[in-house]
Amino acid sequence: MDIIMKYIESMRDGEAIRGIYLCKQRTTAMTKNGKPYDNVILQDKTGTVDAKIWEPKSMGIMDFSAMDYVDIKADVTTFNGGLQLNIKTARLAAEGEYDTADYFPTSTRDIEEMYSELLKRIASVQNQYLKKLLEMFFVEDEKFVKEFKKHSAAKTIHHSFIGGLLEHTLSVTNMCEYFCKAYPILNHDLLVTAAMLHDIGKVYELSSFPQNDYTDNGQLLGHIVIGYDIVGQKIRKIEGFPTKTARELEHCILAHHGELEYGSPKKPALAEAFALNLADNADAKMETLTELLMNTRPADGTEWYGYNRALDTNIRKTSAQ
Repeated sequence: MDIIMKYIESMRDGEAIRGIYLCKQRTTAMTKNGKPYDNVILQDKTGTVDAKIWEPKSMGIMDFSAMDYVDIKADVTTFNGGLQLNIKTARLAAEGEYDTADYFPTSTRDIEEMYSELLKRIASVQNQYLKKLLEMFFVEDEKFVKEFKKHSAAKTIHHSFIGGLLEHTLSVTNMCEYFCKAYPILNHDLLVTAAMLHDIGKVYELSSFPQNDYTDNGQLLGHIVIGYDIVGQKIRKIEGFPTKTARELEHCILAHHGELEYGSPKKPALAEAFALNLADNADAKMETLTELLMNTRPADGTEWYGYNRALDTNIRKTSAQ
């Protein structure tokens, strides 16, 4: 019998559900009374949900681990303001019972269309050295292109979905194009190149789906340092690349988080670095708001979504017009 998938975003308190989900994490814990139970995080393309197995030795609970697809029966409850599943039965799902496309969040935009639009931005760059650098990444390096297209821009918070890095990069680049038209003090070619390259370190900071987790290099170095390093490696392969231009581009990458406490090794010292930081921050915050308003519901009887740690404020739904 086919199992009808109930997506996590549509689950409601009090329901009894049956479905196949990707197990992102399973750990053993202990109640205050010394009784073992399992913490489980389940995922589908609409998000993740916390789950508990209070009777892990039950006959209805088959063995499964992280990254397994699991057929479960569970009750949906509410705990600390969020949904939680109480898993009653669980078994490993067999191949053919599930479609992997149901389990990984993906950009709502067409990935190939976005990439074509990004490539058009390369054509707008007149500086031969900067254009060559962009082509080395986005045209000539097929392995990089493949990873870049499917990568997320974050583990959580914003653009944490397949195509998220591409979508974020394109949005930041488009915003920087606008800045260049509005503020003639900006060096167009430098800013557009920096916008397209500012987050390429995330291809190596985060693993691909299904894990979408920090790599060893991601933990030790972070995407800013990784991006600075790989851009520098490509620059050194381009004969005659102007040293001053290289330093300015590298500075934009190093400073794009704006503040030392936000992970930037340097604070912006160039107009282009300021513009890049503004565009990066604006897109990240607007996407965070978009995902919050689209994927969650306000508290019962209110228009308020509660305190959001990433935005450091309580968010309210806009009044209907």
